[in-house]
Amino acid sequence: MSDPDRLLARPHPLTGPRAVPAPGLHTLPLGGRRDSYLFVPESVKPARPAPLVLLLHGAGGHAHDGLRMLLHLAEHAGLILVAPTSSASTWDIIARRRYGPDLALADAALGHAFAHCAVDPRRLAVGGFSDGASYALSLGLNNGDLFSHVLALSPGFIGPGTRRGRPDLFISHGTRDGILPIGPCSRSIVRELRAGGYPLTYREFEGEHTIPPEIAQEAVARLVAGAHRGEG
Repeated sequence: MSDPDRLLARPHPLTGPRAVPAPGLHTLPLGGRRDSYLFVPESVKPARPAPLVLLLHGAGGHAHDGLRMLLHLAEHAGLILVAPTSSASTWDIIARRRYGPDLALADAALGHAFAHCAVDPRRLAVGGFSDGASYALSLGLNNGDLFSHVLALSPGFIGPGTRRGRPDLFISHGTRDGILPIGPCSRSIVRELRAGGYPLTYREFEGEHTIPPEIAQEAVARLVAGAHRGEG
């Protein structure tokens, strides 16, 4: 029986006939009450492995909100984006206190992307904002043998599970965040992860519960460069 915190999908070389997605936004054929999406930029060449980000929306959001975090940067950076939608108003470890349908959906969404797109395993990230950032940290730390990078923008906590691998971590947070206060959230998280020896870049900014453009740009630049250098 598989561990409840594990994602099983893995990128692999694409061989034989396959339906390569055309550039643009695609609804994933995964079922569920709410749609999930795959975005393929025109700059991605079908046979050349590209970076990919699994994007997780905040509480009360939808896959479109997950996409919006990095969609404006995807074409220039050549990023494939995968955005599932939580089954409830937020992700399962928050709504249900355990991993369940949302982890299974994320696994299926990744599996679909890996089956149809050439993905670079050295530049494979999970990212999110707010509750999505908490879920991204949780999935990323528990599946660090899959994800090379974790992009956590204004997270609140790290969920349960067995930590595996050593993904490169990028965390940001606004100093005036009134929804997830920086002290008990990111500052506490960063202390814990640094004590654990993770490669980690931490950016505080003067602002509230948001993603400044320069923060999104730095996170993407680190992923595309394949950076594994904790700093800040």
